Amino acid sequence: MGITARWIKSDLAVPEPVYQGLSIYLLLAIGLKGGSALAITSVGDLLLPASATLALGILTPVSAFYLMRRCGRLGVEDAAAVAAHYGSVSVVTFLAAVEAVKRTGVELEGFLPALVAVLEVPGIIVALLFANQAGPGKGSWKKALHEVMTGKSIVLLLGGLFIGWACGPKKLEDVQPFFATAFKGALCLFMIELGLAAGKRLRDAGRAGLRLLILGCIIPVLHGALGVSAGLLAGLSPGGAVVLGAMAGSASYIAAPAAVRVALPGANPAYYLTLALGITFPFNLAFGIPLLQTLAHHLSLWL
Repeated sequence: MGITARWIKSDLAVPEPVYQGLSIYLLLAIGLKGGSALAITSVGDLLLPASATLALGILTPVSAFYLMRRCGRLGVEDAAAVAAHYGSVSVVTFLAAVEAVKRTGVELEGFLPALVAVLEVPGIIVALLFANQAGPGKGSWKKALHEVMTGKSIVLLLGGLFIGWACGPKKLEDVQPFFATAFKGALCLFMIELGLAAGKRLRDAGRAGLRLLILGCIIPVLHGALGVSAGLLAGLSPGGAVVLGAMAGSASYIAAPAAVRVALPGANPAYYLTLALGITFPFNLAFGIPLLQTLAHHLSLWL
């Protein structure tokens, strides 16, 4: 609906305070759910999936950086900015993947939201280290990392995880009507706003160039396939592997833009925002997640 409204030039808009409130609600709800699952999950069950997620957080920005340098023909600073987005994770793509898997009747591991927090930061760090090659004029990467670590997405996710873990499922029952029952309705409103934003960026996609347009579709498939394979090898269920693949194949448009804005002020937003929000985000929702579901099904039979 949001994308269509943007195309027909409707005056539909989600007020900024409402959008901010919805994002706070969703991030905290995700953290609480993951934390309550962690409370009843053994360290042994979590160790391999968390290690695989951390490895993905290091590998994906490296591959995105070199693809943008060699195939996209971007400069070091712009390639690093794009790599930061592909190395981090889109929470909304994570939510969409969870809902897509649940519709098939497949059970998911309860600790998956914890992996979102694991994947959020490492890719940004790796990409900013690449940016050290950019020469004079770049911003402070230390300041950028501080902004990421203290940003609302990390604080809410980690805070929710800790509270959910400390309380456990039993003590969280009193707040379940608010944080669980209303979750999908709030997500619908949030998706309208993201559709509006993506629709606006889609008009910029043509100006990004054919090379970047193609890369914006190839990278999520490449990273997603890597994530599905890593998830299955780490012991996740096929459904959990799909979600991890969707996370690895997504591009951040919350934490990464904040870091890039501070650390790489010379990077062109027309590249990294258009790729993350205008190309990869809608591609994942329409094609990426279904492709990963098919891949996980066949790989699980083979493995």
